[in-house]
Amino acid sequence: MQEYDLDDDMAVAEQTEQEPQASAHAEVEAEIEVEARAQALTEEQNAEQSQAPAEEDSQEEPAAEPEPVGYEMVKKIIEGAILAADEPLTIKQIRHLFARGAMPEKDEVEAALEDLQQDYNERGIELKQVASGYRFQVAQDLAPWIGKLWQEKPARYTRATLETLVLIAYRQPVTRAEIEDVRGVAVSSQIIRSLMERGWVRIVGHRDVPGRPGLYATTKDFLDYFNLKGLKDLPTLEELRDLDEMARELEDQAEQAQDVAVQQALDDAQGASDDEVQFEEVATDVSHNIEAEVEAEVEVEVENK
Repeated sequence: MQEYDLDDDMAVAEQTEQEPQASAHAEVEAEIEVEARAQALTEEQNAEQSQAPAEEDSQEEPAAEPEPVGYEMVKKIIEGAILAADEPLTIKQIRHLFARGAMPEKDEVEAALEDLQQDYNERGIELKQVASGYRFQVAQDLAPWIGKLWQEKPARYTRATLETLVLIAYRQPVTRAEIEDVRGVAVSSQIIRSLMERGWVRIVGHRDVPGRPGLYATTKDFLDYFNLKGLKDLPTLEELRDLDEMARELEDQAEQAQDVAVQQALDDAQGASDDEVQFEEVATDVSHNIEAEVEAEVEVEVENK
């Protein structure tokens, strides 16, 4: 009689049960993977559809081009901009006031500036080109009247200061020692400091010698103050000599006129009174008045020259 093995029957039963479970798990995982792929494909299609209308809209509605500005309007814009600006404006700055598509050419801006200069030629203000650009300013021949609006008189510089400034302007870049060699005397530190504080002079480098002294040169503020476009517009040395001779002639005439006036004052004072105090006061007053008038005439003649 054959023996019945219970353990073998149980093992066979367990194997039979595990096989359907494994196949079921495999089917579920396959379904999950298919669903994930389908969802990813759907999202890609939706993203493409959402981008397509935006691209079509951008192609259908291009940005509007700015309309070109007429020449007369260009002149008005330039006139208003220069009048409103705190500093002189360059041609480049003027052109950048306009939109890129409507920006006038450089030649057109230059032509408008020339026309504006002609428009203001016979008026109380003028359009002046200086080193920093274009600016509006009071006509120079109106200075005797317009200057009365300000109580303070313009600063007067010593001869040493002016000589130092002239040497820097004509021989730049120049060191302090080179200035002293030409003038024959030492240059005060206060002179250099005052010119730098005024914004007329700056250090542009150093001479490659022992001690590496600073090299001085003029600035755009210096050119702007004296209504110069560049260093090439400085008066020639011959013109400076002519001005110097004219100033000496005026000084000689002033001395002669002063001697005559003083003598006349002396005669009048002696005839009117023997009081020496009154005599000295009259002579001093006349001398001061004549000196003031002569200085004013010299300044006017130099400015006109």
